[in-house]
Amino acid sequence: MQLDDPLICTPIIEAAIDYQPLTVSPDTPLVTVIDLMHKTRGSSCMVSTEKASSISPAIHEVRSSCILVTESTKIIGIFTERDIVRLTAAGINFEAVTIGSVMVKSVITLPKSACQDIFAALFLFRRYRIRHLPVVGEKGELLGVISPESIRRVLRPANLLKLRRVSEVMTTKLIHAPMTTSVMNIAKLMAKHQVSCVVITEEIESELKHVGTIPVGIITERDIVQFRALQLDLSPLQAETVMSTPLFLLSPEDSLWTAHQEMQRRNVQRLVVSWDWGKGLGIVTQTNLLRIFDPMEMYGVIETLQHTVQQIETEKDKNLSHNQDPLKQPLPIDKQFSNNHVETSNELQNLLSGMKNCLESLVCQPDMSPDKREKKLMSALARIEKLESFLQKLN
Repeated sequence: MQLDDPLICTPIIEAAIDYQPLTVSPDTPLVTVIDLMHKTRGSSCMVSTEKASSISPAIHEVRSSCILVTESTKIIGIFTERDIVRLTAAGINFEAVTIGSVMVKSVITLPKSACQDIFAALFLFRRYRIRHLPVVGEKGELLGVISPESIRRVLRPANLLKLRRVSEVMTTKLIHAPMTTSVMNIAKLMAKHQVSCVVITEEIESELKHVGTIPVGIITERDIVQFRALQLDLSPLQAETVMSTPLFLLSPEDSLWTAHQEMQRRNVQRLVVSWDWGKGLGIVTQTNLLRIFDPMEMYGVIETLQHTVQQIETEKDKNLSHNQDPLKQPLPIDKQFSNNHVETSNELQNLLSGMKNCLESLVCQPDMSPDKREKKLMSALARIEKLESFLQKLN
């Protein structure tokens, strides 16, 4: 296998940097900022109002979920969709404030010199629980911004994504609300639970008996931005009139590759997971997808694979013992089967040991050179590809 196979390469961090982020000065009115974010991005929801009908379809092509506040070339603040939801839920008068008074001032940044691979960005995302990472130059000047969405756009390791299931990374503690809930209350739920969306559900009744709850729509932070830009009154506005519907539902057994492809095709950042006729609900986001690149996460996967291999070997040993009965199987064939089994088991263990060594190096040697880190990861991914082939043959 070639290590430069595009199906197993990690995303190139350079390709994930947006070098044209939205920027404003601190004295910019907040309503202007929201209008700018809305016009630059677009939304996935459908609003049945005259104002919404004027939205151009072309708006859906370009997206930006944050805006950076700068003075000269230096970044002094950041403002995101989540901040819009937070201020909406708090009842702030958007027309009376400037971005400088409500922006987040403690901005986590990443020096361009440290952009060696995606691991640096993923580490900061996880450590500070952020979704936007400005990239700065040697003098602290703003160069661009990285987000989980921009990284997902350049994802290429199809085989690694195919090895993982939605159930392994999805979040089951999602927030949902009835269709009659007001959009203002939806915003308050997002702010209270610090989530990026609320799933809209419908109760199913049959002969005066509650049957279950099914997901029928979704409202996201991006939708709240659009509603604020359209200057809608969110208190009387019910979720059922503006939610994105119908939903595309994933199964827990779907691969992460399926989730990734559907996010790209539908131009969304999250997908609802449903099972057992709606009794089980979850959600998988683009941030969930990026967990597979965490060396510690990959290390845990390999331990799971080792356990799977051990189970397969145990079953093979039982079958071998059973087949060694001379009345059931000729001895020469048994010997050949035994030899092949031992060789296969040894090769599987060698693959797993090699992968663990590679990942241990990535975790324990943070100062490793970029070239060496890339080679280590490529080696682990190549072994995972070969391991998948072996497991398919054994099952």
